[in-house]
Amino acid sequence: MTIYQIVFRSLLAVLIGGLIGAERGRHGRAAGMRTHIIVSLGSAMTSMTGIHLETITDGDPFRISAQVISGIGFLGAGMIILKNGNVVMGLTTAAGVWTTATIGIAIGYGFYSGAITVALFFFISIIMFAKLERSKRNTEIIYVELNDMYKVNTFIKNFQQLFKLEFTYCIMPPKSKFQGNIGINFIIDKQQHIDLQALCNLQNVIYAVED
Repeated sequence: MTIYQIVFRSLLAVLIGGLIGAERGRHGRAAGMRTHIIVSLGSAMTSMTGIHLETITDGDPFRISAQVISGIGFLGAGMIILKNGNVVMGLTTAAGVWTTATIGIAIGYGFYSGAITVALFFFISIIMFAKLERSKRNTEIIYVELNDMYKVNTFIKNFQQLFKLEFTYCIMPPKSKFQGNIGINFIIDKQQHIDLQALCNLQNVIYAVED
C-alpha cells in the first residue's frame, strides 16, 4: 500500500467511527466519540497490517483481523450493565462498538462500499428504529442532570418523596459534559406519570427530559 492509501483509510476510519461515537455520546453513553474512533482506527490498522505482512511473508492476511472480532467482545461486555436484576442497559452501545470494529476492518482492506453502506444502515437502525422501540416498550426513561455529583443520594430521596412510584435508576456521565455534573437515567413504568416541571424544580436539577 502507498502512504496515500494508508492515510485515506485511516481518515475514513476516524470519520465513520467518530460519527457513530457522536451519536452514542449524544445519549450520554460512556463509550462516545473517542472510544469509537479508537476502535475503528485500531481495527483498520489490523487489516492494513495483514495486507502488509502478506507482501513480505506467506502468512494469512485475515488472521489478525479475525482476532479483533472476538477480542472486541470483551470491551463490549464491559459496557453492559444489569440494574436491580431485571434492567439491562448498554447492549446497543456494545453492539455499536462491535459494528464499528467490523467497519474499521473493511476500511483497512479497502472495502469502502461495504463499510459506507453498513455505516449508513447503522445510522438508519439506531435513529429511526429507536423511535419505534420507544413507542412499543412498557417502560419510560427520564434523564435528569444534576449540577453536583455529591448530591445524588439526597436527590434520589427527594425524587421518591415527590413522586412515590417504583423505579430503577442508572448513574451516567452528564450529557452536557460540564465538570462536576452527573446524569441519572430513571426507568419507570409507562403507566406512571412524572411531571417534568416539578422534577426540574427539585434542588440541584439542571434539566430533565424523556430519553
